[in-house]
Amino acid sequence: MENKDNSVREQEADNFLHIASVKEDWGGDGRGRMNLSGRRTAIAKEYLPRQYQFFDTNTVLEKQGWQIDGMPESVPPGSRRLLTWQDSGASTSRVVLPPQFEAPSGIFTADLEIFVIKGKIQLGEWQLSKHGYSFIPAGVRIGSWKVLGGEEAEILWMENGSVPLEYKNAQDNHPDAKVCDFIPALDSKLLPWGKADTVQFVQANKKWLRKDSNGGGVWLLTILPHFDNKYQMIQPYNEEGYCLTGYCDVGDYRIVKDHYWYCPSYSTLPRHITDDGGLFFVRVDRDLSQVSTVLSYAPQDA
Repeated sequence: MENKDNSVREQEADNFLHIASVKEDWGGDGRGRMNLSGRRTAIAKEYLPRQYQFFDTNTVLEKQGWQIDGMPESVPPGSRRLLTWQDSGASTSRVVLPPQFEAPSGIFTADLEIFVIKGKIQLGEWQLSKHGYSFIPAGVRIGSWKVLGGEEAEILWMENGSVPLEYKNAQDNHPDAKVCDFIPALDSKLLPWGKADTVQFVQANKKWLRKDSNGGGVWLLTILPHFDNKYQMIQPYNEEGYCLTGYCDVGDYRIVKDHYWYCPSYSTLPRHITDDGGLFFVRVDRDLSQVSTVLSYAPQDA
């Protein structure tokens, strides 16, 4: 009986690519594979529908001795500040890897995104430096990786799966892995700036890092000096972001370097204003180029 139970568990572990996507709470079918819906945050232990949240990630408790589940114990641990998470297993964290960090090649059981805030890491045969980005689909084998340059690396670590992410030793890709979606190493400095998709951000430019099949995705947003979007906004989608430099006032809250925001679907955000501008990392689970996806909303008279 025990051998039978072990066999069932092993089979379930190998079926991580066949678990149904979690539907987005705004009505999406989950094709974007971000699982941004229904998240708890470092400042709200329960999900708060339609309530945007901004906070300084430096104030979040830093867990020492953090390791990726399934990694050999010989891999040097790092530290993690858990910013948001979902019961399914998806989460976003700010992770620090020590200078001596090295990890073996293998696969992960959930989609993983990495964005480098500081330092440099080797990812198989590729390198990621500051503002570098990688998207590793579940089941895609990556080579051994390590921190370079003798200094710690600081990254945004985004687990997107509908099961908790684990490392597995593997010599090849999983047969059903979406290798076509693999982005091993993207240097954002080499990408051109383009226009933002919405009228609320005409004084802003955008660099796509990844575009999902549903039109949402990941990008860098630079808000130009003297920006003012004039009105509140209703956002019928889920969004998270991180300030890399500069600032933007959103209502009474000033977003500055290392501050993070999570905006659940159908949140109403206050007016955005900045004199000096800023650079931000943004993830959204819906196509913003569609008409009326971002709605300006003038304050109502009392």
